[in-house]
Amino acid sequence: MSVTQSKDLHYMRLALELASRATILTSPNPKVGCVIVKDELVLGQGWTQAVGQAHAEVMALRDAASLGHDVRGATAYVTLEPCSHYGRTPPCANALIEAGLARVVAAVEDANPQVAGRGFSILKEAGIAVSHGLLAKEAREMNLGFFKRMEVGKPWVRLKMAASLDGYTALPNGQSQWITGSEARADGHRWRAKSDAILTGIGTVLADDPQMNVRLPEQEILRQPRKFVLDSQLRTPVSAKLFQGASASVVHVKRNPDAEEALRQAGANLLHLPGENSSETQVDLLALMSVMGELQINELHVEAGAKLSGALIAANCVDEILLYLAPKLLGSGVGMFALPELQHLNQARELNVHEVLQLSDNTIRVLARFV
Repeated sequence: MSVTQSKDLHYMRLALELASRATILTSPNPKVGCVIVKDELVLGQGWTQAVGQAHAEVMALRDAASLGHDVRGATAYVTLEPCSHYGRTPPCANALIEAGLARVVAAVEDANPQVAGRGFSILKEAGIAVSHGLLAKEAREMNLGFFKRMEVGKPWVRLKMAASLDGYTALPNGQSQWITGSEARADGHRWRAKSDAILTGIGTVLADDPQMNVRLPEQEILRQPRKFVLDSQLRTPVSAKLFQGASASVVHVKRNPDAEEALRQAGANLLHLPGENSSETQVDLLALMSVMGELQINELHVEAGAKLSGALIAANCVDEILLYLAPKLLGSGVGMFALPELQHLNQARELNVHEVLQLSDNTIRVLARFV
């Protein structure tokens, strides 16, 4: 590796660290970090702000200006191709050109069709040297939901489940609180906080009356995800806790004007979708994922029972499973996923284990992605 490549790698890693600070802030925009460097001196740093506010490149330019640095002839390291279109903010590519930068090193091309290489073209036409591909895998990992939504119009779907070591989520009588320890539960809330929306099913609402919100120390909560309940026949009680503090969307198939009006009065948003194969008891899950994409949801976090969890997996809607395994044996109880019975082992759905972590309460957290 040359000296230049080594320096580029160092500054791009710094840009990725800055991008991580934008987690929770930016959605539906991607998390982006930017570092401006000249003569091995970092002149400015920045990361994308909340929707409608400045992007990473502009924040880095402002930072440099506040420190009295001249960025002309400098290099910008940015984790995503600078935008080239007028959206909620002006194009970042233009800002870099106007600032007089000489070089831009980007991790990955923007998947947004409004950009998709045009940012690079504008920079090159202005005489700026451009390269991309450095730490592209890491940059894409940071924005999996954004890339999936831009490429296929659907969110990245994470299915969270907590179970005993022998694979049960509850006792035969339904008791499930608490299988995992306090650290695992807090960790689960942090994953909720990273998500744009939480989805559960009517079975979970009727059995557990969940709040479906993020409950962490106040300084850790920058926003609450949107709430969705899959309730094909409108059985959600108007007294459900999920309506407390914020509205929730009830996804249904059956039409019932009285029930719909009662739920609206309770604070629900009603989302009517077609039933799978004209059914009134099963929402078309693929249609639901497309609607989630249209609602600009990048990451969808699912906390549901075995029936809905299994149905989402069977419909190929799930990208990864976030599994908490408590060091307990229940012997018998409620399983994790209600999936069709297989006749051969080669029919089993395969996953790649992405991460395994032991938490302080001895719970094992496994993140596995479908092949």
